[in-house]
Amino acid sequence: MNADGFSQHIEKLRSQVQELLQRSANEPKLEPEIITEAFEELHTTVEELLIVSQELEVTRAALYRERRRYQDLFEFAPDAYLITNTAGTIEEANHAAATLLHVRQKYLVGKPLILFIAQQDRQLFSYHMNNSQQLLNWEINLQPRGGKPFPASVRLSAVYDENREQISWRWLLCNITERKQAQKMLHQAYEELEIRVAERTAELVKANQKLLTEITERKRAQSQLLHLAFHDALTGLPNRAAFINRLRHAINYSKRHPDYLFAVLFIDLDRFKLINDSLGHHKGDQFLLAIASRLEICVRSIDTAARLGGDEFTILLEGIQDVSDAIKVAERIEQELKLPFELDGKEIFTTASIGIALSSTVDYERPEDVLRDADTAMYRAKILGRARYELFNSNMYANALAKLQLETDLRRAIERSELRVYYQPIVSLTSGFILGFEALLRWEHPERGLLSPADFIPIAEETGLIFSIGKWVLNEACSQMQTWRTSYPSNSLNKISVNLSLKQFYQPDLIEQIGQILESTGLNADSLALDITESVIVENGDHVITALSELREMGVQLSIDDFGTGYSSLGRLYNFPISLLKIDRSFISSINTKSRDLEIVEILVTLAHKLGVDVLAEGIETKEQLVLLRKLNCEYGQGHFFSVPLNSSAAEALIKANPQW
Repeated sequence: MNADGFSQHIEKLRSQVQELLQRSANEPKLEPEIITEAFEELHTTVEELLIVSQELEVTRAALYRERRRYQDLFEFAPDAYLITNTAGTIEEANHAAATLLHVRQKYLVGKPLILFIAQQDRQLFSYHMNNSQQLLNWEINLQPRGGKPFPASVRLSAVYDENREQISWRWLLCNITERKQAQKMLHQAYEELEIRVAERTAELVKANQKLLTEITERKRAQSQLLHLAFHDALTGLPNRAAFINRLRHAINYSKRHPDYLFAVLFIDLDRFKLINDSLGHHKGDQFLLAIASRLEICVRSIDTAARLGGDEFTILLEGIQDVSDAIKVAERIEQELKLPFELDGKEIFTTASIGIALSSTVDYERPEDVLRDADTAMYRAKILGRARYELFNSNMYANALAKLQLETDLRRAIERSELRVYYQPIVSLTSGFILGFEALLRWEHPERGLLSPADFIPIAEETGLIFSIGKWVLNEACSQMQTWRTSYPSNSLNKISVNLSLKQFYQPDLIEQIGQILESTGLNADSLALDITESVIVENGDHVITALSELREMGVQLSIDDFGTGYSSLGRLYNFPISLLKIDRSFISSINTKSRDLEIVEILVTLAHKLGVDVLAEGIETKEQLVLLRKLNCEYGQGHFFSVPLNSSAAEALIKANPQW
């Protein structure tokens, strides 16, 4: 029972006693029954009063314990608690407050709190004291007695009486020196983390777990990391992972909605390597950024343009009506990319090869399969001349599988020694005797029979197998020629011709490799002729000139193969250290006394002689062709009229026969 209830019981008892006394005075001769009743009522009231009194004692004890507990909490709280009057004079202070301010607890009472405020913050303290009516939090510097100022957090609240009149202030003071230092350290740590966020994700996550007060920053970092995980760092476009996810969603949606159609465009820039090597990687990155911007304007908001890596981009077209929609986008991309790009005042031009895979072509289950087919169609576009698009069809897939199988077989062919070198005679048109041989590579495929270089050399160049194959052919040819020269010293045989592809010029040790082969086989350098095509001159002139000049210094002979079919400039050709031009068989096969090709061959022979080099006519098949070429003073000939390419045994038999034409 509270105090108000107890007062009500006392008042009731007083009224009852007073009423009884009044009745006794007015009616002195009350009946005994009335008196007895009155005293019984009085007795009951007294008992109630005793019960109330006991309840009050219990309540008082509970209040005492509550007050004692509050006092203990106040006294032994880890933070500093103070109570001041409205003027700021300390009325109560706990042990933590005395420790914080370096003053004994009993001496704090009666002191103005402003004495413990650092001088520079006293004006702020007074302002808050005079103007704050509500709960207030702020930071201030405290000046403990005999100590150095330190930062503290202040929590201030007003205390009111029952009439809502303020009677005092409650203060909570906390030393935040360590927190300030921690915040400073956190700030420095975050500056470093922002720089290294992409490389040190694990460290960032670990730091964020400890920095519970910086939850907002952690969420921002996590959002950024999520963006990096699914976007290309250079262009900001979705990356391969994001594209695969969206493509998977499109496939699943098409399963549930048969009328839904989508397409994937695989885009590969033509000649990007040349641009990147010429301008540098920094300008190459700027160029890729410009490409990404143009691709984005070619698609709708519901479509996805992504960068897979390097100069490869993909586009997912969703919800299209038919294949014409995909073709229109491809044509628009081609038009956009044909416009010049300006980088640091220079105009750069490029084109792209585009492959298109349509969802209706194949019942796709995996996004990787759609991407593969679009890539296959793109590769087909490159083969057909670049700067165009191609639609994927089932034949392309079959060809791609066949190409993959061919690559696998070729790798095994090297291991299983299935490669062969055939030899076609090179005849002196002056003497009519065999002067040497051209080494021609063949592949004795276990299932497809004898394959010519056209069937597998492109794969070898694409996969890099050309380097090991080329070295093997060169060593085999040089070794065989040295064997023949040793076995038939009286023969006029003194030349072996070997083809060298453009890819082989990218080998940094090409010159050393050829020198080692000549040394190991014992063949003289002047007995080796290396055939290169005009494309080697056109695509990599300066680099090739340097390499060929070193070969000429070694004594190796150099010849231009298939001359007349390329586009090399005469000025550049003049600077090459060559000793022989080979006229392509396409001019020889149709020459006669009245043909225009005869005039072309005559011009080519004259040009070669003006350049100071000899001429070899390829593809001689008839006696008439041989007669005409001799009249044109062509030095050498080669073709089926003399002999088809022969294996080493058959070639040796021909050497023994020593025919003359």
